[in-house]
Amino acid sequence: MRTKRVYFKRVGLLTLALLFLYGHGAAQEKITVSYSSVDAPSANWYIAQEKGLYQKYGLDAESIFIPSSTTNVTSLVAGYVKVGNGTGGSIANAAVGGANLVVVGSFINTLPYELIVTESIKSAEGLKGKTIGISRVGSSSDVAARALLKALKIEPDKDVTILQVGGSPERAAAFGTGRIAGFASPPGVIHLAKGMPHRVLASTADFQKSFPFPYICATTTKSYLASNRETVKRIMMALIEATQFFKTRKEESKRILAKYSRQTNEAYLESAYEANARIYERVPLVTREGMEAQIKEALARRPGATLRVEDIVDDSLVVQLQKEGFIDRIYKQ
Repeated sequence: MRTKRVYFKRVGLLTLALLFLYGHGAAQEKITVSYSSVDAPSANWYIAQEKGLYQKYGLDAESIFIPSSTTNVTSLVAGYVKVGNGTGGSIANAAVGGANLVVVGSFINTLPYELIVTESIKSAEGLKGKTIGISRVGSSSDVAARALLKALKIEPDKDVTILQVGGSPERAAAFGTGRIAGFASPPGVIHLAKGMPHRVLASTADFQKSFPFPYICATTTKSYLASNRETVKRIMMALIEATQFFKTRKEESKRILAKYSRQTNEAYLESAYEANARIYERVPLVTREGMEAQIKEALARRPGATLRVEDIVDDSLVVQLQKEGFIDRIYKQ
């Protein structure tokens, strides 16, 4: 009789434990996060999903692809996405217009872009009157194209036409068919143009000073951050570990990049990996200089508006994770 009582007591305790665990799991907030590109700079976002890192940190997160940072920002403002990737330019432009956004970390703080042109264009002068392809107005490819053109002393929209074409594969395809004479792209994308004769007319890598730009920014709304700091912290933990994975697990990262970008071109995968692994931030703090420059550009389009870096940047969670030793632990494993 005593044996039965002990048995039923243990079963009861086990049942209560399972109910507690079930209840705890069911109470987890289901959130949607988004990334804006399938190119290598955004790889940490889909690596976090692919390797189960959101779940590792107690999140019931769905990661979705929303092409272009400007569209991601719109989704954040609408509340469809809770945390997503934006660029300094798209965030500053939205904030100047009244969007309640805040950047909580930046995983890449420069803009690794090249200006690819047809082989017949041998100088900046040869660009005049031609069409340059970008993803969308306000996107990182737009910012990069304009910076590269200005470095060549070419006036965007005046000396050349800026055309919205789509993501890197679409820009490479448009270049291959002659629809555009050139395009701004991350390193390696030219390999997708299937042997089209070309030249790199300018590269941000050749700038005398590194081009400061908050490129891969974990972004949310101020209201969501205020009431869900722990959730946002866990998202940052997952993304930081995904970044470490990319920087230290080359071949597997290339396989994941190939899966999400749907590209098997080895030259593209190798170039994309090498160019980005070295610029991913170990501690993803936001470049203030880069954000100030983007705010200045945004304010120029909105006379009378005001905006400061501290209005749209709060990377205190990154500072907290650094002080707690989380980042060091991740990079020692």
